[in-house]
Amino acid sequence: MVDHEAVIRPYRSDDEKLVKFTVGKAVMEALAVANRRAAFHPLTLSVWVAASCIMIQSLGWWPEPEHGWLGWLSPLPAFGCLGFAILFALDWINRPYFEELTSDVLHRPDLADIHKYYARSPSSGIFILEYGSRFIGLIAIDASTDSRSNQSFVKKTEDGKFFADKSKDFYSKGTTSTATIRHFYVEEPFRKSEVQNDLLQFAARHAFTMAEDVQGLETLATPLLDYVYRSLGELGFTVEKHISKVGVYGWTLDLMSLEKVRWKEDEGKRPSI
Repeated sequence: MVDHEAVIRPYRSDDEKLVKFTVGKAVMEALAVANRRAAFHPLTLSVWVAASCIMIQSLGWWPEPEHGWLGWLSPLPAFGCLGFAILFALDWINRPYFEELTSDVLHRPDLADIHKYYARSPSSGIFILEYGSRFIGLIAIDASTDSRSNQSFVKKTEDGKFFADKSKDFYSKGTTSTATIRHFYVEEPFRKSEVQNDLLQFAARHAFTMAEDVQGLETLATPLLDYVYRSLGELGFTVEKHISKVGVYGWTLDLMSLEKVRWKEDEGKRPSI
């Protein structure tokens, strides 16, 4: 029997479709989490129960003693139909933000020509985590001079039409002082093993050691993806500021950062990868 081991390797050209699919999947996962958390939020449950009771009262669907135990089934249609309506409303409110974000992320310069974009700085790179031949996750570090740019090749005009914006050359070489983690994802079955911590640690070491110019790391993260948020915190990332609120209940989107000085202090205490 062959014993497989987890391996972190650099991006290859035949990974392009997998990387783009995974990046889109990672963003839309946050939508699923937002819908689930919103559905079980105390306020949502309270509204559901209250509205269902009002509907039952107005239609006279409360159980009648003469109907026996079957009478207890009469209120269920009210709870069911209003439950589906609330779930639809939550998804209808949450979905536009995440769909627009997914489209924006997939049309950014780093995914237009992945190999060329991440070859601009020695501290940049996309790394694939595999277990045997199975894909587990990926992380992308951008240490180029455009590391803080979120400009997309596709923008929405006032009349709702889209156009390609290629006005800026995103492929000049250079290294910035603050690198950005653009993408970070690990498949759900492997998260309990905390392999995401190893992947993040590997990427941070690559960013800080391949070029002396890099003095800090930053990334956008939300508590909706708690495995990412927790992994960043364990490596030493701290919340620099709240960027915006996400979803019907306003979960935060945070800018998190890690200074090289802090990373060096903790690096010696961690096991090598």
